[in-house]
Amino acid sequence: MNSRLKIERIKKTLWELREHETCCELCPRECKVNRKKGEKGFCQMGREPFLSHALLHYGEEPVLSGYGDWNQEKSNGSHRNGSGALFFTGCHLKCPFCQNYQLSWLNQGKQVTSQQLAEHMLSLQQKGALNINLVSPTHFLIPILEALKQAYKEGFTIPVVYNSNGYEKTEVVQKLDGIVDIYLPDLKYHSSSLSQKLSGVPDYFPKASQAILEMHRQQPQLVVDDNNAAQRGLIIRHLILPGMSSDSLKLLEWINSHLDSSVCLSLMSQYHPCFKAPPELQKCLSPQEFHKVLAQAKKMDLDTLFYQPEPFSLQEHLVPDFSLPDPFGFGK
Repeated sequence: MNSRLKIERIKKTLWELREHETCCELCPRECKVNRKKGEKGFCQMGREPFLSHALLHYGEEPVLSGYGDWNQEKSNGSHRNGSGALFFTGCHLKCPFCQNYQLSWLNQGKQVTSQQLAEHMLSLQQKGALNINLVSPTHFLIPILEALKQAYKEGFTIPVVYNSNGYEKTEVVQKLDGIVDIYLPDLKYHSSSLSQKLSGVPDYFPKASQAILEMHRQQPQLVVDDNNAAQRGLIIRHLILPGMSSDSLKLLEWINSHLDSSVCLSLMSQYHPCFKAPPELQKCLSPQEFHKVLAQAKKMDLDTLFYQPEPFSLQEHLVPDFSLPDPFGFGK
């Protein structure tokens, strides 16, 4: 879709979403707050976007970053460019073990305008970013769309990645058809009791699974260019939690029975106890648990399967520090 058509699609979606400014129901929490008046819902954010960092990110899946030590099934190598990540402040899920807790819980970040967001998008494109990676975008969807509209007017051309915790409303995702090029949702839990205990939402799986089916309808196949950089598609992420591999296996069963082999799965082994992680999660994932889930994923014969190396020890982890200019240490 060319820029003119993207702009028209964004204008239509903005018009449809305006009601959420005065009665916000953008996410399944449906807080109904008036964000125009400064009211804040569960995400603890108002109408104006707050941004922590805009940077080239090299730690995402290789088709997004162009670089990485992830194993790749049925995929070729790629170049090191980086994903143009915009890390937004706030979150509508707030998992107590979140590695980005400085943003999701502590609300670190600075208020920016839609114009400034557009400038960040264009700057990252100029630096060679393979895409613009919107990290935790749902609660700022309206100003993000305003920024994208402006960016397209000023020459923005690279794919848009919607990097979400998966707890989304299907009817909102439907409005992003023709705007989002690559969906990158988490699929965290299958068990309602587990999602209630760890994230306070018993309906996580029903909401996330239906949203992912809609994402798959819009972007059914991972499409890459000659450099193996993703242009369109759906990449489902799953972070395997220690002691909970049985729940992971149930999620794989659902993916296998509801989606075809064209879906891309990304298994993550990087769990590290952070922030308010409960006692049962005060440990890292064992290699045995990891390989149990990985073995099942390999049996699914997916066209594309990404997976991280064996789990890290407590001393070796990927937890960023967003109080630093370079939170991931890419400059080291």
